[in-house]
Amino acid sequence: MRRCCSPEARTKAGGFRSRCVFWGLVGVVASVLVTGIPFLSGCRGNAASTGEAVSTAAPVSMTAPVSTGEAGPESQATSTSNPASANTGTSPYPVGLAVEFTDHAAAGMVALDKGWFEEAGIAVTSFENYVTGTDLAAALARGGIQAAYLCLVPALNVVANAQVPLKVVAGTHKYGYALVANPSRVSQREDLADPAVKLGCTQPGAAADVLPMRLCDMSGIPRSEVAQRVQRMNPPAQVMALKAGSIDACFVPEHWASLAENLGFSVLASCQDIWPDFPGSVLAVKEDLIRDHPEVVKGLVAVTKKATDWINQNPQDAAAVVAASLSVTGNTVLPEKAATAAARLVATPEVIALSMSRLEYTTLLDAVQVQAVIDYVVGLGYLKKTINADQVLDLDFLAP
Repeated sequence: MRRCCSPEARTKAGGFRSRCVFWGLVGVVASVLVTGIPFLSGCRGNAASTGEAVSTAAPVSMTAPVSTGEAGPESQATSTSNPASANTGTSPYPVGLAVEFTDHAAAGMVALDKGWFEEAGIAVTSFENYVTGTDLAAALARGGIQAAYLCLVPALNVVANAQVPLKVVAGTHKYGYALVANPSRVSQREDLADPAVKLGCTQPGAAADVLPMRLCDMSGIPRSEVAQRVQRMNPPAQVMALKAGSIDACFVPEHWASLAENLGFSVLASCQDIWPDFPGSVLAVKEDLIRDHPEVVKGLVAVTKKATDWINQNPQDAAAVVAASLSVTGNTVLPEKAATAAARLVATPEVIALSMSRLEYTTLLDAVQVQAVIDYVVGLGYLKKTINADQVLDLDFLAP
């Protein structure tokens, strides 16, 4: 598969590799602080027979495609001026970034590939990839990461449960989750009530875990009946378990849902079906970065908006960039137990284009919708306390 970066860029990217063993131990402790979430009754799920389930994940660094700083024809064609500069001096400001290893983080992947962070005066010192948003949220509870592209629900966990001073400064997309099933075992949503149906899902507290509970409410199925049959595992392990017949259906984020569909499984319910206008992922930054370097945050938001606009204007090219970013697998990208499953799932540009078409890429966020998510997640017991949306949101940087 084509790499969207030069040898020089890959050499530069080598500096992104994190010290995974040390931070993995720290991540375990941080995960306890962040998730601190009571399981739903009976849902201490078993690992699937594939053996790919992970309970916590060490932070991992992608050998990321990094621009050499030279603007290519596409970059020149889509922008006549740089986003707001984050640095008025001569040296770019160093920022550690983290993303989820899905096309939810497309804006960050595109911006890195195009060299737009550097153009905005931001030196990306690390670009860490996490299999799920809950793993990334745990990493935010310790130092080293100043900004992250992650799902909204784990970001709420960081603020309410771990009390990490974090603000959401922009959205990145709506939707991006789906119920995928073996059509010979599960042909309609109501089949989820069948005690014989084996289900897979991510850790409690993830958006992909919240939405099936919402689907249960919509379908009149008691949540506990579904929760007690859930086997907890990471998204690529769910897809492989579905392929192996270890589970009959699973709730996964994109791009994993489209990868499963490409293997012959059916998408029975999309996020659009379950929760219209659901705010999927966001750009979140530490509050001290806002306090001490608001110009850097302004630059991050401007770059994210630029990348989001480019994605919407160039969907096929964007899919190629994101597919290349998601094709890098191994211990330096994913936790070891997840790498084996992920390596068997090829993220082609065609599959990624389909997946990205199921998301609505936008930097806009509706505070009313964010509050609705907060209230629902509190009702599930995933947040230790209720919070107001304005305690999480700082959308002033989206202003022109």
